[in-house]
Amino acid sequence: MPKLTRIYTRTGDDGTTGLVGGARVKKNSLRIASYGTLDELSSHIGLARAAMRPYIEDDEAMRRVDAWLAWTQDALFNLGAELATPEGKRWEGMPLVSADDAKALERAIDDAQSALEPLANFIHPGGSLAGAHLHVARTVCRRAERLLVTLREGEPEISTDCARYVNRLSDALFVWARWVNHRLHEPEHLWNAATQPPP
Repeated sequence: MPKLTRIYTRTGDDGTTGLVGGARVKKNSLRIASYGTLDELSSHIGLARAAMRPYIEDDEAMRRVDAWLAWTQDALFNLGAELATPEGKRWEGMPLVSADDAKALERAIDDAQSALEPLANFIHPGGSLAGAHLHVARTVCRRAERLLVTLREGEPEISTDCARYVNRLSDALFVWARWVNHRLHEPEHLWNAATQPPP
């Protein structure tokens, strides 16, 4: 593991940043935007976990969802490192997102959904603070997925497992947001197509 002994390097003052292996690319490149968005996503998950903290000590089920979110942050860091490392610079044993990770999310989705009523209508983001943060994380995850789809069009070395994982993660974040709101007895705000302004 690298030691971060110095935070500023001045090497990015020209608008470029380094990939693993030393190559320099523009900071607004699609690859940088993709893993930067994964970092943004992890930050929102961190906010959700902070909002959950007061509830997890005495709630085993809430601790389990928090453990899933902690694992997700690790997986997102691995995925970001994968995107920051050109294929020829990867090393043996490098942690990579795999099809098994997407399957693990499917298991988590099924587990959380078993405690929820089926949706009969669209819902708006909101509810508890933790649930609202998870809804924001879901939308950032969708943006990351769109960026990955575009990135893979120009750089097919980016594996399908990456895109599959992010796609499944957005579903998991939606279900976890609903689950947390349900656990905290926060009603869901249903979409009302015939909405009228308040009097």
